[in-house]
Amino acid sequence: MSTTRKKKAVIPAEITKRQVWNPEKMKKVNAFILSESEKQTPERVLKNKLLSIQYQMQDYIEQERVEKEMRILDFVKLYLSQLEISQKELADCFEMKDSNLYKYLTGERKLNPDIVLKLSAFLHTQPEIWYRIQIKNELDALRKEKQKFEEYRKYDYKKLLAG
Repeated sequence: MSTTRKKKAVIPAEITKRQVWNPEKMKKVNAFILSESEKQTPERVLKNKLLSIQYQMQDYIEQERVEKEMRILDFVKLYLSQLEISQKELADCFEMKDSNLYKYLTGERKLNPDIVLKLSAFLHTQPEIWYRIQIKNELDALRKEKQKFEEYRKYDYKKLLAG
């Protein structure tokens, strides 16, 4: 007659975040990241910085509510600062006056395909992202104005047809 003994399963204690990411390990991870980043070529560093701006743009578009509105000009300025190019140089490259380009970048004039394609080609971005920023800002402005909706009720078609 054989007796089978059931073994109790030993459940290991849960590993805490502090055990994994203690200050000593964090120091080693940070040192490794720093040593690897120092090996990057200047071109790779620039590419990473430009990608960071693209990610900021995507995050901005995807946020439902933003603390601070970012205009197209704000994102272009981020790019220009990393590229060490002035807005005037960009306008010259685009074969247009600086003041004209500025009006598009600030939203005084609506973006058009020509400007969007120039920005996209120059900054290696998708054209749609520039329109999405413009539309997001317009929708945010509309949400703010929607509070005044009662003032616009006078434009009801029923009033025109009844009169």
